[in-house]
Amino acid sequence: MASTRKLGLLCIAVLAALIAYGAPTAPARAETTVNIAVVNDFAGWNPYADSTEQMYMIWCQVYGCLGTFNTLTGEYEGMLAQSWETDKSDPRIWYFHLRHGLKRQHDGKELTAEDVVHSIDRTRNDPHTAQANNVHPIASAEAVDKYTVKIVTKEPTAPLLSYIFDRVIITGKDLYDKYGADADRKAPWGWGPYSLESLEIGQRMVLRKNPNWPGIKKDNPDRIIFARIKEDEARVTALLDGEVQIAMAIPPHLASRVESAKGVKAVGVPSVEDMFLGMNPKFKPWDNKKLRQAVAYAIDRKAIIASIFQGRASILDGPVGPGQYGYSPDVTPKYRYNPAKAKQLVAEAGYPNGVDVDLYTSVDRYIDDRETSQAIAAMLTKVGIRTKLHTPEYSTEWPHVRKGLVPFYYQGRGAVIDPSAALEQYFQTGVTPRIGYSNPKLDAVLLAERRTFDPAARKKLLLQAFDIIQEDVPAFFLWRINSLYGISDKVAFQPHSDERVFGTDITVK
Repeated sequence: MASTRKLGLLCIAVLAALIAYGAPTAPARAETTVNIAVVNDFAGWNPYADSTEQMYMIWCQVYGCLGTFNTLTGEYEGMLAQSWETDKSDPRIWYFHLRHGLKRQHDGKELTAEDVVHSIDRTRNDPHTAQANNVHPIASAEAVDKYTVKIVTKEPTAPLLSYIFDRVIITGKDLYDKYGADADRKAPWGWGPYSLESLEIGQRMVLRKNPNWPGIKKDNPDRIIFARIKEDEARVTALLDGEVQIAMAIPPHLASRVESAKGVKAVGVPSVEDMFLGMNPKFKPWDNKKLRQAVAYAIDRKAIIASIFQGRASILDGPVGPGQYGYSPDVTPKYRYNPAKAKQLVAEAGYPNGVDVDLYTSVDRYIDDRETSQAIAAMLTKVGIRTKLHTPEYSTEWPHVRKGLVPFYYQGRGAVIDPSAALEQYFQTGVTPRIGYSNPKLDAVLLAERRTFDPAARKKLLLQAFDIIQEDVPAFFLWRINSLYGISDKVAFQPHSDERVFGTDITVK
């Protein structure tokens, strides 16, 4: 009995000590960070002042977007919006219903329809906007109630989601009313799954997980660092050395280096970024249709894909390829390498002794862009289109392209799921000056396809548009380069064809 009593007293003493000094707890989980090597620049704090796929992707997960297109499922998915529909009596009217109870990072302010209306207005009217085309179809937007936004389009616009989903960044009306444009620096707060921790222009952006985001997982990284490493070799080296866990835009010639290394893997997915040559007819000699057609016959795309891309790309016969909305194998004309035909067209265009042109391409922006453009320039020169290659920095070239100041350039148009927005952006009269092309017949077809909600009828109209562009060749569509990612075994991530890397899609092992 005495021993039992002593044991009881000992237990009481131990319990008292635990209460006094605190019971031992499991060690806190270490904060997880995933470093992602990207190619493009970080131009500034204004989420409306850039129109690259990279910045849409980052700002969308910081501030939030109405929704995104999931290339893995082939479906549009809500993000800040939980549902949407068109009015049964008027297809110009759309209703977007916001998720209830979404709390803003840092201050907990709930998302409302007024924030969405403000963001549409700022996308259109911000003095530095580069995204006005995304809301070009919209005539008006209003808050019906706290959670419902009514959007009225100028014309019935079947592909409206392709214009505004993950392209209209939703920022706070109250913060803009308080700070004006300084809100982007003083209070870059939003309703996305990650908040902005820091931004070093030209170098990197650091995001931190928003623990209040619905559905956020414990295994999603606590921090994401998007670091600009524009040189291909440096990105791969950083991956192999463990400095980054995801490296984007691995060029084909370095794929084997990743595939043979331990602790990492190379994962490729079909791309929805269309690469093309833009030929602005507002500049001579590109006002000559026969010369533009000569360009299309002069380039041996199969040879470039086989040698430079090592087979990791596919030829485009028109603005879209297999897997993109509206694709048809019946598009005409289909240009095939024919240097004799190209030389004939150069002469018929009025240049029997050839012509001198300047080709502009940014470097370290697209996969093997320098090597590709050098090959293109050599092929054009052989048929009498004597091509001088210029390689400005992307941060310099891209604003000039957007302003219509570059006559002839190698470019990509990303996230072409539904091509309607891209076709309007580059080829419809007066929408943007990027190519400066104008064709009333094409304008009428593009307007008709956007008004058509029946999928079969709309695809027929898109094919008509493709044929017109192929015949006139204001742009010569080249290829889609497979997106190749280097991924560390320390994380799990399934790449998307549209090059979106969201923290919610990454888990840390």
